[in-house]
Amino acid sequence: MTQNNTKTIRVGLLGAGTVGSQTARLIVEQSEELAARIGANIELAGVACLHPEEVDVPWIKRELLTTDTASLCAREDVDIVIELIGGLEPAHTFVKSALSHGKSVVTANKALLAKFGPELYECAESHGVDLYFEAAVAGAIPIVRPLRESLIGDKITQIFGIVNGTTNYILDEMTVRGLDFDSALRAAQEKGYAEADPTGDVEGFDAANKAAILATLAFQMPVSIDDVSVEGISAITAEDIAAAGAEDRVIKLLAAVERHDDGESNTDGGVSADAGVSVSVYPALVGAEHPLASVHGSFNAVFVKAQAADDLMFYGRGAGGAPTASAVVGDVVSAARNIVRGCSGFGVPMYNKYVPASSEKTKADFVIRCNMEDTSLALCSEVMDVFADHGVAAERLASACQAKYAQTNGDSDCPECGLGGPGSMRVLVRECSEAAVQAICEDLRKLDVVCGKPLVLRVIK
Repeated sequence: MTQNNTKTIRVGLLGAGTVGSQTARLIVEQSEELAARIGANIELAGVACLHPEEVDVPWIKRELLTTDTASLCAREDVDIVIELIGGLEPAHTFVKSALSHGKSVVTANKALLAKFGPELYECAESHGVDLYFEAAVAGAIPIVRPLRESLIGDKITQIFGIVNGTTNYILDEMTVRGLDFDSALRAAQEKGYAEADPTGDVEGFDAANKAAILATLAFQMPVSIDDVSVEGISAITAEDIAAAGAEDRVIKLLAAVERHDDGESNTDGGVSADAGVSVSVYPALVGAEHPLASVHGSFNAVFVKAQAADDLMFYGRGAGGAPTASAVVGDVVSAARNIVRGCSGFGVPMYNKYVPASSEKTKADFVIRCNMEDTSLALCSEVMDVFADHGVAAERLASACQAKYAQTNGDSDCPECGLGGPGSMRVLVRECSEAAVQAICEDLRKLDVVCGKPLVLRVIK
């Protein structure tokens, strides 16, 4: 392929790990085709990493490697900086320096954007450069650009995302293979889907970073990681999975972003008096008919509900070197095209104030599971009295064993259940406020017969 391009876009790459090395490979090996798409040649100007001696891939020349990351961010011959080192610092310092020196930046750093996003978006805007981050949420799945551009003329009301491949793999293994949590986690670690310390994934913190980014883009308001309510999956048991299956549901860890009112802006630039946005990560019971129920293994998916576009589903690989690098290089091409045209793209508008939805007004169906020392009828009645005391209509659900017995025998009078002894009790409440559920769980924990913290699973219809 012959190119007549005289201009060259030079790229500084920060990080040469799994994603960084694959990003470099795509830039080098596809340079001619990328040049045709950009309208200018593109090449690596430098690759910064802590241990250059450990970088051993043929497409990164030794002379490009450096440990002086700060200098690479400020070099006059660098047009675009790609940040793939992760974490908050020194990534924050390097990205802000690059933007301040007039470099467009491409990053996959969800933690950075969840904490410092609004500051960095403003910095990019003030210096007339681009800040792109498609790979920060759901890897190769194009969801950031649709929210920033394709759906910017619509009003988004709800986003439910499976945005962490580790937890989805674990829950899927528990569902499909009948594994307990610890066995499914070990399987994920053996396949490289989970870190040696999986806390960030299984406790929901990784998904929470992505939820903050999605909320900022969907509702044009600054939402940070500190605004996200987070609950992970470590308390999910094989019995929870089996009970869900018996009810034709699956359990998924969701990043949930919801607008709880009409979302109209008021005169001071904030949201209306009745406005409310909730940003959460929680395990949920998803009906088998919902598109998210069929997302298996380590795949990710994001379900978007918009006022005019209605339901949209984005699905694909949410992690991995090559898939994530695909999203990174796509952003590099966009930034490079803008440089060729002598302009920058649209930034991230944030004209709304973040107003958290009241937990008293946000309602849903919930299943609450209590572990009990004794499941005899009298003590189960004591549990049900707590719901009645709060004025909440509640229905005791069959255990996984009872539900399975009912499918075979036509009733739930399983001879193995309801005879007392240690076990669990599941209760369904409909259209109940989050505040009421929290209060109920606090009172349930005060009962001598209830062991530990009740598990709360929201029902996604």
